Amino acid sequence: MTTECRTTDQRNRDTSVADRRTWLGLAVLTLPVLLVSMDFSVLYLAIPSITDALDPSAAQQLWILDIYGFLIAGLLITMGNVGDRLGRRRILLAGAAMFGIASVIAAFAPSAGVLIAARALMGIGGATLMPSSLSLIANMFPNARDRARAIGVWTAAFAGGSAIGPVVGGVLLHHFWWGVVFLINVPVLAVLFALAPRLVPEYRAPSTDPFDFLGVALSLLAILPIVYSIKTVAADGVSPLIAVIGVVGVIMFAVFLLQQRRTRAPLLDLMLFGNIAFSAAVACALVGMMALGGMSYLTGVYLQSVMGHDVLAAALAGLPMSIAVAVFSIGASRVTAWVGTRTALVGSVALAALGNLGLLWLSTDSSLWIYLASTSIAGIGYGVQFSLVSEVVVGSVPPERSGAASGISETSFELGTALGLALLGSLATLVFREHISGAGLGDTLGETLHQATGMGADGAALADAARAAFVDGVHAASLASVITLTVLAVVLAVVMRNPKDTISGR
Repeated sequence: MTTECRTTDQRNRDTSVADRRTWLGLAVLTLPVLLVSMDFSVLYLAIPSITDALDPSAAQQLWILDIYGFLIAGLLITMGNVGDRLGRRRILLAGAAMFGIASVIAAFAPSAGVLIAARALMGIGGATLMPSSLSLIANMFPNARDRARAIGVWTAAFAGGSAIGPVVGGVLLHHFWWGVVFLINVPVLAVLFALAPRLVPEYRAPSTDPFDFLGVALSLLAILPIVYSIKTVAADGVSPLIAVIGVVGVIMFAVFLLQQRRTRAPLLDLMLFGNIAFSAAVACALVGMMALGGMSYLTGVYLQSVMGHDVLAAALAGLPMSIAVAVFSIGASRVTAWVGTRTALVGSVALAALGNLGLLWLSTDSSLWIYLASTSIAGIGYGVQFSLVSEVVVGSVPPERSGAASGISETSFELGTALGLALLGSLATLVFREHISGAGLGDTLGETLHQATGMGADGAALADAARAAFVDGVHAASLASVITLTVLAVVLAVVMRNPKDTISGR
């Protein structure tokens, strides 16, 4: 009897130790999430400094921001599948190594072209970080309640990176050159390499199915031409060649979907989209991140180039929204338990739309509280919906397919961010160029303000006109995001009327 008690006590102690190690492993898995979110948010603040140092064209400026996100979006599903086959921890660390090397190259880039190339390498490496970390949670936390808590922490870490990134980056940019926003990745990666092999278990799903190399090629042939056509139309206008490239991208996307339906081991499991809750979650990720990414970039430029705040003040102004996202990501499960999944999801999208609507009251001399209140309201909505998205995606598939499913989720997040920068950023650029056409100045606000310097009274008048034109562009982009979010909220309210279609009822 005594021996049995000792055995039971030892088993309990072993379980306790394992639990502590698991939660410590989760803390390690939040590091790559912090990296990805910090990279986006810090770069928004650094763009004016990069523009002054490297003098990129309007198209290059957008590519500096977009190439990272679009390559991540194009490769996330692929890397999720690769992690399932080769080992999720292994692919996580390999991608982190590439991410770190590319970060150093970007920090010391001598030209816009080199910076774009380095950002592309960061995108390839970064594509391994998010699906690997999220799918490992499914293995480390088989209990549904613990997994929901872990996903809340993981999602909050993404928002926490957005909150910490601008503040840290703002302080560093206040004292150092713009390349420091990339070098801050290095110490975070050092901690990841030191602790992940000890605290994060390896997982590789047994599979004898051939890898879908054709699907990888078709997905890239679909995404990149569509993106290129959108960006080129915004920068140079419509031309027959660009129209053909865009049509080719759409056709290749249709071919990709057809190929995925027929192949034995597809990259994209289309059967998942038959689940209304899963489809709703993916739509929320795509549209929500499109609005958040596009408006974060535009308002970052607004705070610095229109309102005249330095990078640190702009970072602090963005802090309330990021904190709101983080707090309500952790509290999303409580909100859902209180009001129900359908109401939480629809209401969160509506709050995001309301917050973006408030940005229509921004002007060249508006009070800062308008920006703070509007973005904080939107942040509450984003926090709830992003946490629900990750929960339903991870819980919709068995653990051996969680890498691929996480790739779908993260593709929606990253593609949404990149589309926000391309579509909303391009819309704002088009409005800006229309307002300053005939003035003989640059295609961007930064370039125009630089050229207006030294022109005396005429230059001051042109600079004021350029700032007003940029605000008009922000209004146009904000209105577009409000309309898109409102339509999504209405659609969700209609299609999720059946309780079985809610996330809790999956």
